[in-house]
Amino acid sequence: MAVVEPGDDVHKSHSTVLIKEKHVPAMAKYWTRSEKHQWALGLFCGTAMLYAARTVMPMCVVTVSDEMDWDKTESGTVLSAFFWGYTMTQFLGGYLSDRVGGDVVLPIAACLWSLVTFWTPQFAYLSTDKHTSLYIVVLSRVFLGICQGVVMPAVTSIVCQFVLQNERSAYSGLVISGQYLGTLLTGSIGSLLMEHYGWQIPFYVIGMAGITWMLVVRYCLIDRHRKRYVTTGSASSASLPAKEHQSVPWITLFTKPAFWSLLIGHFCENNAFYILLSWLPTFFHENFPSAKGWVFNVVPWVVTIPSSVGSGWLADHMIKKGYNVTFVRKFMETIALCGTSVFLIFISYTTSYYGALFCMAMAVSCCGFHNSGILVNPQDIAPRHAGSVFGIMNMAGAIPGFVGVYVAGHILEATKSWSAVFNQTAGVCMIGWVVYIIFGTGKQIV
Repeated sequence: MAVVEPGDDVHKSHSTVLIKEKHVPAMAKYWTRSEKHQWALGLFCGTAMLYAARTVMPMCVVTVSDEMDWDKTESGTVLSAFFWGYTMTQFLGGYLSDRVGGDVVLPIAACLWSLVTFWTPQFAYLSTDKHTSLYIVVLSRVFLGICQGVVMPAVTSIVCQFVLQNERSAYSGLVISGQYLGTLLTGSIGSLLMEHYGWQIPFYVIGMAGITWMLVVRYCLIDRHRKRYVTTGSASSASLPAKEHQSVPWITLFTKPAFWSLLIGHFCENNAFYILLSWLPTFFHENFPSAKGWVFNVVPWVVTIPSSVGSGWLADHMIKKGYNVTFVRKFMETIALCGTSVFLIFISYTTSYYGALFCMAMAVSCCGFHNSGILVNPQDIAPRHAGSVFGIMNMAGAIPGFVGVYVAGHILEATKSWSAVFNQTAGVCMIGWVVYIIFGTGKQIV
């Protein structure tokens, strides 16, 4: 309790306290240590379910295309269709999450994407005509993308609101590393299920797993969160101060080179990641037909989990030690883009299975450093609008999902050359690195 000395202006002190209290933002209350751990586990598992549902088709596409008589271009169309829908809802997801809360958006999206995943095999058999069946599967993939497009902006909005800035790199790295666990589960358990029971079973299992996760998080985590933070008025979007409801200053953002460098860098890194994510099983099936699917579908994603979590810890450690945030973001992105580029080029000169597996694993592992570079950068440059800015950034990053993945399939169909695919992907990575190194920043710009 403060002691008022003789001669102090009591009224002035009281007025100052009132003014300070008036301007204390409602969002100043962050998660407790226990809550951070609970949400980290919940969001980590959710990201895993997200990517398990996303990657089950790339894992099964060789078997499905043989049964459905799809060529490489048609397979590429199916794989890339997801990203058409994924691009549509990125900004919407960020905007809604900033306004009504990511904890509201997340369970609705999870329910929808899980149901679409579960029913995908049935969609494929709705018609006996090859082209009609192809169109139906493509549309289901587009809708899957629409449902999943809101998720990462929602997660970013949640983390930005309830986690301290000097802990966000490690926290985001941990949460986002769930994507590699999801891909790992699909590649291991999904591959075994497909080999023993047919390609339809992984869709059913992953769809049910997604529904289960949604129900657990909805009733065990989100309910408690909303009772504590929303009903008390400490974190409700409805109780935010007026400045929290200000519209995103897009005109200012679009005139900043740092914002554009964010979009371009994310575009280029995602181009590599999505091509590897979508075509990696096909590459090993064609070049090393005797290789076990569960091996090459597992190893690259196993080594990427430590790189994603470790890079987040390293980034936060460097910031706490006094390194400039801009330097830290560029350092992480250098490892991500340059490392991926180098190992993609090495793959072109590798003829052995183990050499190709090593290069592929290292290329995917380098992608994990992106999570502590550009991926958390929206929280640096626009902390009040992180969800919306992330949505725009991820919308740009989703474009190579349908353009890059489709073009890769077309190149393979036309040239039969995997080297051509990997070399052009490496070149795109280097363009993104140069742009971000020159124009990127870790300072707040809006």
